[in-house]
Amino acid sequence: MRFKRNKNRFGAPRPFSARMTGPSGKPHKGVYLLPNLFTTAALFCGFYGIVMAMGQQFTTAAVAIFAALVLDSLDGRVARMTNTQSAFGAEYDSLADMVSFGAAPALIIYEWSLSGMGKLGWVAAFVYLAGAALRLARFNTNAAVVDKAWFQGLPSPAAAALVTGFVWVMDDAKMAGAELDWLAWGITFYAGITMVSNVPFFSGKDFHFRRSVPFLVLALIPLVFALVSQDPPKVLFGVFVLYGISGYVVYVVRKVKGQGLKGLDIERDEHF
Repeated sequence: MRFKRNKNRFGAPRPFSARMTGPSGKPHKGVYLLPNLFTTAALFCGFYGIVMAMGQQFTTAAVAIFAALVLDSLDGRVARMTNTQSAFGAEYDSLADMVSFGAAPALIIYEWSLSGMGKLGWVAAFVYLAGAALRLARFNTNAAVVDKAWFQGLPSPAAAALVTGFVWVMDDAKMAGAELDWLAWGITFYAGITMVSNVPFFSGKDFHFRRSVPFLVLALIPLVFALVSQDPPKVLFGVFVLYGISGYVVYVVRKVKGQGLKGLDIERDEHF
């Protein structure tokens, strides 16, 4: 069995679309297993989080969303490293993200705190859900724009970590959601609106694992793991709180300097 080369006869890389087609020009019928396994695992974590929230196991539900976040960060990298990107994988990943970082966090915080607020509660949960859907749709329209240093709006995985991280911290502290309903409402609404904003958030796509780094960076990695292990819910929630407000800090600072968003290598779509 001969495998198709990813270069033409002149040695130049073949277009990505050409790699997805057979000799007749028709798309391959199969799908790549490895990256889609990570996506399926992330999807399962989102579903598991919903099931745990329905059973009032909110700490487990929040942990499941953080697990989905880790798996979601790996599937794309695995696909690029193994040259197994596909249109199917991109669409599947987007649908899995809608469950794990859209529906699941909205339902978890609704079950934990917002359900006692009546219409106000489900309005906040729906604003978050709609924000996640719009954020993912906007990201998909920018799929051809790669390696941008800044996101346009809060990424849905970070928004999910912000919402479920709050649930995790408070449930771990044995605090009832009904006592924190307005704070939960504010965080949920904030996350939903910020996802569809034009506020820039650092993407980290400029970082490459194959690039050499100073020895100090390598030495700091065990310190980071040790810090997180001391109190995972508080540390992780604190990290995403800082990230969740960092975009507004950047936006205000640049506005004060009269720079606006000009000069930022930011993903942008003319329809938004």
